[in-house]
Amino acid sequence: MLSFSPRSWARAAVALAVLAATAAARADAPAGEPVDGIRCEAMEGAVFHIHQHVTILDRGKPVTIPDDVGRPLLGNCFYWIHTHTPDGLIHVESPAFRTFTLGNLFDIWGEPLTATRVGPARFVKGALHVYVDGTRYTGNPRNIELTQHADITLEAGPPYRTPAPFTNWQGQ
Repeated sequence: MLSFSPRSWARAAVALAVLAATAAARADAPAGEPVDGIRCEAMEGAVFHIHQHVTILDRGKPVTIPDDVGRPLLGNCFYWIHTHTPDGLIHVESPAFRTFTLGNLFDIWGEPLTATRVGPARFVKGALHVYVDGTRYTGNPRNIELTQHADITLEAGPPYRTPAPFTNWQGQ
């Protein structure tokens, strides 16, 4: 008969809690079905491979875009738009050349991008301020094209600050 120490049970409980929280956080994320015409495939695409950086600020506080957005827990696949790390670096790796948008990223993430919600950030005062490569963007942020080394900042509510440029593109 196997015997477990209280410490082993505690570690197992923490591991299960982390898995449950991760699954709950991704409850609205797609599970491998196509999203906006973007498929989830067994391997990353090699024809079109570019990177962007996205920063979300909720009343001045950073909101993390999680690692493995676009990599469903049970799907065992990669969407053509995905993350590997929780640092805001976005990977577009597609088997074909086409235009991808910030709206596509949020749809694959399973999070909203609206006038009052930016991912998990909800705001009621102020407006959404959007910057692309340091320049204020006033159109619909869902339409922002994900181009090579695009630096996108979404500020949900004040204080509004002109963002510092992202420059850590080494190896990307």
